[in-house]
This record gives sequence, C-alpha cells and structure tokens, in this order.
Amino acid sequence: MKHLLTIAGSDSSGGAGIQADLKTFAAHGTFGMSVITAVTAQNTQGVTMVQDIDAGVIEAQIDAVFDDIRVDAVKIGMVSRPEIIKTIADRLRYYKPQILVLDPVMISKSGYPLLAPEACATLVQELLPLATLVTPNLPEAEVISGMKVTMKEEMRPVAERILELGAKAVLVKGGHLNGSADDLLFDGSTERWFMGDRIDTKNTHGTGCTLSSSLAANLAQGRSLADAVAASKAYVTEAIEYSLPIGGGCGPTHHFVDLYRKAGWLK
Repeated sequence: MKHLLTIAGSDSSGGAGIQADLKTFAAHGTFGMSVITAVTAQNTQGVTMVQDIDAGVIEAQIDAVFDDIRVDAVKIGMVSRPEIIKTIADRLRYYKPQILVLDPVMISKSGYPLLAPEACATLVQELLPLATLVTPNLPEAEVISGMKVTMKEEMRPVAERILELGAKAVLVKGGHLNGSADDLLFDGSTERWFMGDRIDTKNTHGTGCTLSSSLAANLAQGRSLADAVAASKAYVTEAIEYSLPIGGGCGPTHHFVDLYRKAGWLK
C-alpha cells in the first residue's frame, strides 16, 4: 500500500481540503496522512473564517510523519502565509519526496481569499520548483504566470510560462472555459489535451482538492503523468456525476462511487 501525505487546510463541512484529500486517498486504496495548515469555518455556501496554524506546529507535523512513516507522494493544497510556505518548502527540501503535486489554492468557490496576496510570490519561488505537477485552474494560472487566459488557445503559453518558473509539469484546468472543460497537460516537450464534458450540477465543492489528491495517488502507484491525469479526470467526473445534494449551496462530490456501487448502495 502506498502512503500519501496531504498538506492543506481543514474544511469543517467535509467536502474539500484535508477531508476531501483523505477520502480520495482511501478511494484509491492508499493510506492517507495529513498536515493541517489552517482550520476553516465553512459549509456548502461559503467560508466564514480561517485560522492559520502556527508555522512551528506545521513543521512539527511534517517531521512527525516523515520521521516515522514512508511517504510515497505529497499533495499540497491551502498554504496561506509566506512563513507557512517557507516552512513547508524547507522541510520538503530536507525530506525530498519523489512525487509532489501542488494545487495552488487561492480563492474559495464563494470568493473567500485563501492565499494572502503577499504569499503568492513566495509560493511561486519556494514550492513551484519542488512540484512534480502543479494543477492551477485558469484564474490561478493567470496569477502565477502574470498572463491573461480566457480561451483554450491561451492555455499553452501560460503553461510554458509556469514551467519556466520551475515546475516540472503543469495541468492547466479548463473548468472556467466557456463551453467545454478541457484540461492541458504540458511537461515542456509534450502537449496533451484531456477533453471534458460539463455535468449539469451545482454540487462541485472540492473538485480541485479531489483531482490533485487523485493525481498524487495515481502517480504514487506508478502511472505515467498522462495516464494519471486520464484516470484522475475520469474519477472526478464520476464523483461529480454522483455528487451529493447536501446543504443549501454547492454540495460535495461523491468520493466513493465505486465502493457504493459494489456494495449495492448506488444504482
């Protein structure tokens, strides 16, 4: 069994963040571990408060995991402050995990800022060069690259710029495109598109967290980048298709569709 570590914030409603990551790891047959960077008060309608965890406590969590348990891959999600980012980068440079998937979480679906403006440059400088794969949506790709991207034709130049900043590969997610939801995987030499059809549902809370965690699990299990993206995109698509109408806002995706189907709980 592969061991997966998520470094991210906690979502009190269970649909995104650490909770979504651990569910995704379990759904992929891997053992999940967590380093919590922030505690959020949120539900399906939005984020109301965030409490960042002290950088020293984050460092201690990372050391506690790596000092005792083999880590096959790391996924990084919400890291909101420069000092937190620097601490994480320092410890990961020390432990040198072979696989690191970076989901540059910046703004919640409801518009709540999850990355301090002054922390963006730190994220780019400190974490991007450590990433095996970085998974920005279009607004995040714009902030990282400093380039406008609203059309599919603009995604390749943005991907090239993100690689110039240090990432080994980038998956630019096209969920904010008009029409299709196509994603671009680029590793500096090979460009590959993954087509996606939109599903008519508002229940997409935690999709970015779920995708990046699925990618980390699939890469840890030996899949190539392209195969990992294809498998993870299929997993998330099905999770959205069977998403859960929980709460009054954007409900969560269904992380355990296969298990529910095998148990006869899903038709």
